[in-house]
Amino acid sequence: MKKNMGSADRMIRLLLAAVMVVLYFTNVVTGTLGIVLLVVAGVFVLTSLVSFCPLYPILGINTCGKKK
Repeated sequence: MKKNMGSADRMIRLLLAAVMVVLYFTNVVTGTLGIVLLVVAGVFVLTSLVSFCPLYPILGINTCGKKK
């Protein structure tokens, strides 16, 4: 897998994942929506750790800096 996520993108995803988890565990978001947010948060964390988003190649997006 070729990296396609830059550091800013990774940090934003990790921040959003943290917010989603906090919203779930403080019972602000519950039920099915809460479970969906936890799954999305997990995907955000996973993609941030590996620096690869599977949707980016499909959409033609690359936030990783160009290497010289």
